[in-house]
Amino acid sequence: MTLSPRFNLTVGLLAVLCLAAIIHILVVLSIPHNVQHSAYDNVAAYGPDRQFNLLPDIQPGKEALPDLDPAMKHATCRFQLDNGPVLFDASIPVSFWSIGLFNAAGEAVYSLNNRTAGAERLSMLVLTTEQLSILRENPPENLEDLIVIETEEPISGFALLRAYVPHGSRAVDVDRALKAANCTGI
Repeated sequence: MTLSPRFNLTVGLLAVLCLAAIIHILVVLSIPHNVQHSAYDNVAAYGPDRQFNLLPDIQPGKEALPDLDPAMKHATCRFQLDNGPVLFDASIPVSFWSIGLFNAAGEAVYSLNNRTAGAERLSMLVLTTEQLSILRENPPENLEDLIVIETEEPISGFALLRAYVPHGSRAVDVDRALKAANCTGI
């Protein structure tokens, strides 16, 4: 008994469709293993939340976060505003420093440097609208000296504090300043 060409074509098409479905399912199931973690997740590996943690010096191919400047030293602090406001405080003895706030998706939310702050010391408070209204009822003494960043939603995110290292001999001082930086509640 011989099979008709139409039957052979139908069986062949069904085999190709089944094989394509199997490959599709395998690819979809392998995506979580092949996708890199977010910057928010990567920052967690360098130390506890609500504390600045010094990132290692930049080595080609071994960056803690993408696109970091090798002329800078970096420290990160993860935070969740659900746990209360976050006060960032640092004194960094170099000609240039900056801080960037990023949400959990790694999107820049706010950025500030010593030139735009108009001060050599970083003193910044990040809080939600609700937390700010509570804080205004009983403000801390130094509230007028703080840069206050208000957000409508309680975000989870991280701060990236960067300090320029003008010369290798200053690297130890910059490391010390970044380690001494505070990222705490009030």
